[in-house]
Amino acid sequence: MKKISLLLLFIATLQATIAQNGTEPVHLTDLLKIKTINNVTLTKDGTKVAFTLTTIEPDQTSTLDYKYRTQIYSASTANTATPLQLTTSKEGAAKPAWSPDGKQLAFTRSVEDKSQVFILSLDGGESMQLTSHKYGANNPKWSPDGKKILFSSSLSLQELIADSTLNKSHDIPTWAMEKPGFTNNEHLLPNSDKPNPNGSLSQIRAYLEKNAVDKKAIVLNKLNFQSESAISSEMTYNHFFDINVTKDAAPRLLTKGFYSFTNADYTPDGKQLIFSGDMDTAENPDRSLESEIYLADSDGTNLKMILGEKDKRYSNASVSHSGKWLAFLFSSTSFVSVPTLAIMPINGTEKDIITIPFDRNKTNLIWSTDDKHLYFTGQSNGGNVLNKVTIATRKVDSLSSSEIGITSFDIANKTLVYSKTAISNPSELYFSTTDFKKERKASTFNDWVQTKKLSFPEKKTFVNDLGMTIEYWVMKPANYQAGEKYPLLLEIHGGPSAMWGPGEESMWHEYQYFCSKGYGVVYSNPRGSGGYGLDFLRGNINDWGKGPASDVLTALDKTIDQGWADPDKLLITGGSYAGYLTAWIISHDNRFKAACAQRGVYDLNTFFGEGNAWRLVPNYFGGYPWETKVKEILARESPLTYVENIKTPFIIFHGGNDRRTGFVQGEMMYRSLKVLGRPVEYVVHPGATHEITRNGDNRQRMDQMLRTYEFFERWIAKK
Repeated sequence: MKKISLLLLFIATLQATIAQNGTEPVHLTDLLKIKTINNVTLTKDGTKVAFTLTTIEPDQTSTLDYKYRTQIYSASTANTATPLQLTTSKEGAAKPAWSPDGKQLAFTRSVEDKSQVFILSLDGGESMQLTSHKYGANNPKWSPDGKKILFSSSLSLQELIADSTLNKSHDIPTWAMEKPGFTNNEHLLPNSDKPNPNGSLSQIRAYLEKNAVDKKAIVLNKLNFQSESAISSEMTYNHFFDINVTKDAAPRLLTKGFYSFTNADYTPDGKQLIFSGDMDTAENPDRSLESEIYLADSDGTNLKMILGEKDKRYSNASVSHSGKWLAFLFSSTSFVSVPTLAIMPINGTEKDIITIPFDRNKTNLIWSTDDKHLYFTGQSNGGNVLNKVTIATRKVDSLSSSEIGITSFDIANKTLVYSKTAISNPSELYFSTTDFKKERKASTFNDWVQTKKLSFPEKKTFVNDLGMTIEYWVMKPANYQAGEKYPLLLEIHGGPSAMWGPGEESMWHEYQYFCSKGYGVVYSNPRGSGGYGLDFLRGNINDWGKGPASDVLTALDKTIDQGWADPDKLLITGGSYAGYLTAWIISHDNRFKAACAQRGVYDLNTFFGEGNAWRLVPNYFGGYPWETKVKEILARESPLTYVENIKTPFIIFHGGNDRRTGFVQGEMMYRSLKVLGRPVEYVVHPGATHEITRNGDNRQRMDQMLRTYEFFERWIAKK
C-alpha cells in the first residue's frame, strides 16, 4: 500500500512538472481561443462520429466584439485523420443526428430567428431545409426506417388556442388559469368585439387585450412570471411533430393539449414513441413539479402513462436496443435530491422496477448494443465521470477519473467516443474501447495550450465539523518560486449544489488567468455541493452561511499553512450562490484585502419575489417569508442583515437582465454600503443574464474578469 501511495505521489508530481513546460502566460484574450466540443453522436455501426464545435469569432459589425459560432464536424473512428468540417454557414449548425444507414445527417439551423431542421447527405452537395415550421423545429430524431424525422416545437398558449390546424375546435385549458374573477377560463374564448375604451365591458376587454398584445402592458397571473432575462405573462408548451424526409413535406402533430413534453424518441422497432411530460388535467402546469413517462403509437395515438406518481418526477427515458428494457431516473419533486437510476421491462409496471444504487446525479443514459450495459455520466468528486452499469449484477463501475470531465459521449458496437475536459486541455475529442481503454486523441482544436505555462491543481482533503470529508484544490502561481510569497484567491462555486474540480470546464480559463497573473487559487466543494451524494448535498439545509463558510475558509487556512501564500494579500470571489457566500464571509470575517461578488443573492426575502429560482427558499429553508419561524431563518441567513459589518473593499457585478437571482438585491447591497461610506463599486452589464460568465457576451465576459483583477490590484498593493 505504501508503494502504491508513493507511486501516485510521484505521478502527481511528474504531471505538475510536465504541466509547466510552456513559457507563455495565459492571457485574458486566450478566452477567445477556447473551442468546445459537444453533441457527440455515432453512426449505428460505430464507424463515424459527428459533433459540434463552438468557437468564438470576431463580430464583423464591431471590431471589439465577438460572436459564438457552432458548426458540425465528422470523423472516422477507424483512423486518426483530422475531423472534417461539414457545415460552414454563418448561421451555424447544431444538434446533429445520423440517419439509420449513416449516409445522412439531420441538424438544426436558425432561419429568420426560428430553428429549423436541415438534411445533409454525406455523398456531397448542399444541405436541404426540411422544415419551415412557423413554431420552429428542434432536437431532430430519425425514425428507425429513416423515412421520418421527429422534432419538437414550442408554442404559446395563445398560439395553441388560435391555431385551427393544431386545435381545430379551439379548445381552452381545463385546468384553472388563475385569473381572478373568472372560474372557467372564459376570458380565453375569442372576443369578436371591436376594441373600444369607451364601449361595453366586452369592448373594454378587447381594448385591454390589444394593449397587452402590443406590449403596452404585461398582465401577470402566472406563479413563475420570470424567465431568465425578463418578466413574462406567456405560458408555453413543448410539443412533438414528425415529418417525412422529402422535400415540401408537412409536419404532423403527435402530442396534444395544454401541456409540455420532453425527451421524445422512437422505440427501436419504430412503432411507438416514448417521452416525458405532465398531463395533470386539474393542476395548472405553472404549479406542477411532477413528470411522468408515456408511451404512444408512432402517430401519437393510444397514449398511455407507464410511470407516474404524486410528488415524483420520472424522466430521461432510454430504451435498450432490443426494445426490451427501459432505463429512467426518478426522484421527489424537491430541489435538494439525487435522482435514482432504475430499469424495468418496457411493458412492465412499477412492481417490476429494478433500482441501481449510485448516490450521484446521473445524466446521458446510453445502452450498449447488446443490452448488457448502461452507460451514463455524473458529477463526482471534482469531475464529470463516465460510468457503466452491468445489468445482470446492477454493479456500477466508474470508467473515467474524477480528475477529468466527460462532457459528451456516445457508444456503438465496440466504440466509445467522447469529448473531454482536462487541466492540460479544455476540450478535445477522443476514441477508446467501451471499457475506456486504448484511448486515442482525435482532435487538436485546443493545442494552442501547449505553449502556455499552466498551473495544475493539487487535491487536498479535511474533515469538517459534521464529519464530512471536504475536498479542495490548490493551484500555485504559474511563475511560482520556492521561498516567495504570493497573493491567494479563494474561489467559491454557486448553486449551491454545483461542484468544482479539475474536470469542470467553465472555470478553466479564469483559474489559469489568475495563476498567470501571479496569484494562487484555492477552491473547494463545501457542504451542500453536488457530486458527493444525498447526505452531503443536504448538508446546508437551513445553513447557507455559517457551515459552508467554515468549509471554504478551512480550505483557505490550510493552503496558507503551506507557507507560500501571503496572509496579508488574501482575495475572495464567487458568483450566484457564491456571490451570496462571498458577502456572508466578508460580513463575518475581515481578513480579505478585497472581495468580488457576481450576480449574487443578498436578501432571501427579496430573492423569493424577484428571482426565478425562488423555489430554493422553501426547499432549503422549509417554508415562506411570511411564516414566523422561516422569517427568522431568512433574516439570520441573509448577508444584508450583517451589512454594517462589511469593511472589506467590495466590487459587485450584476447582469442587467439577470432574473434568476434578480438584481434588486445587488442594488440594495451597494446602496447600503454606499450609505455606510464603505469602499464599494457596482458594475452592471446591460443585457447580460445569469449565464454571462459561461456563454454571455464575450466582451462583457472579459470586462468582468479584467475589472475583477484590476480591482484586486488596487488593494493588494496597499500596506
